[in-house]
Amino acid sequence: MAKAENIEHQGRVESIDANLVRVKIISNSACGTCAARKACGMSESTEKIIDVETRSASEYKVGDEVLVAVRRKVGLWAVAVAYVAPLVVLGVVLVLASVLGIDEGYAALGSIGGVAVYYFLLWLFGGKISERVNFTISKIIK
Repeated sequence: MAKAENIEHQGRVESIDANLVRVKIISNSACGTCAARKACGMSESTEKIIDVETRSASEYKVGDEVLVAVRRKVGLWAVAVAYVAPLVVLGVVLVLASVLGIDEGYAALGSIGGVAVYYFLLWLFGGKISERVNFTISKIIK
């Protein structure tokens, strides 16, 4: 079975600006689809607001059910930037500090500091990153 080219989520239009549609999606954990989720109390779902830039924003109304999509490659890249790269930074700084003979406590603090610097740099370059992540939107016809 071939993987879909896009990662898609259903959502509801929350607000509309000139060329921007804000969509609320509900993201469920793996437990969210389990039949026993109510009995064990482990299910999680979180609401997220996605900003979708589109020239056709005027075609949508608040409350419309829509499908928000992003290319799978871009989604995987975003996961790598948000989760994999900081883990690598943490590991590299920790190993480097250990090789240099730095006390374990200071090595751990340095590793956490390295991850903090990494996330600060992500924040600084957030505009460049958001240019790369382009969402598409389409109405769900019932």
